Amino acid sequence: MPSSSLLNIDSERFRRCFDALPFLIGHQLCEHPLLQMPRLMQLAQALPAEHVEYNNAKLPISADPTLTPRNGLSIEQTLQQIEHCQTWMALKYVEQDADFAKLLHSCLQEVASQSNLLERQMSLPHAFIFVSSPKAVTPYHMDPEHNFLLQIRGSKQVHLFDPNDPDILSQEVLTRFYSGAHRNLVFKERWIDKAKVFDLAPGQGLHFPATAPHFVQNGDAVSVSLSITFRTPKLDRTRSLYRMNLKLSNLGLHPQRVGQSPRIDRLKFNAYRVWRRINTALGKEAP
Repeated sequence: MPSSSLLNIDSERFRRCFDALPFLIGHQLCEHPLLQMPRLMQLAQALPAEHVEYNNAKLPISADPTLTPRNGLSIEQTLQQIEHCQTWMALKYVEQDADFAKLLHSCLQEVASQSNLLERQMSLPHAFIFVSSPKAVTPYHMDPEHNFLLQIRGSKQVHLFDPNDPDILSQEVLTRFYSGAHRNLVFKERWIDKAKVFDLAPGQGLHFPATAPHFVQNGDAVSVSLSITFRTPKLDRTRSLYRMNLKLSNLGLHPQRVGQSPRIDRLKFNAYRVWRRINTALGKEAP
């Protein structure tokens, strides 16, 4: 591996697990100047307000996003007091800053180098930075992208669940999610023994398969993490199929679940593409 590499990825593990199972990687970003608090403060103040999400971090694992309390502080005050203000903060789409865009591109180049197919298929690359107080909780939720979470400072424990377990993640939940429902989910205590638990320290990273439900608890110190994400045509196709199923259900039909029949999935996907083209031609917002 070249000494200038930012990520330490086991190629065999990547080929075996990517898009199917969580796995750990290493990285060389803990001392990167962009990821130190003074630069993060500057970034947070420069981002559009809608791209800085923060709230009180003393939350249950299952949290209603409409009832999540704010911390009563400004963005600047929150970062200045992050060690004591019991807050979870997300800086979203940080690639809007040219320096962070370069960092994201460099990291994703190294991910793409593990697969010739990936290099051609990556789309919608984004980066998010999470800055959280000691013991902060990130409630149970799922995300639609391929994700590598890189721990920069502090530690966190991730409880990650199998997205292919229908008891944990039903077709109905996936349909609502892909059709615009909030990322937060309802957690049932009986699932806790099904979790794969990862303790992340600085210099470690974790691959999350798309839509793998999870919750996170920070350790005893302030935590800083960088999340690099992207999509692929396979993920876009899956999203389209669930949206098509919702449309069919709204028409009173009972569509087969996604993945049950490859032939039916192809028909539904092609129908969805036609539906989108018609909406676009009519000047309507694409579904």
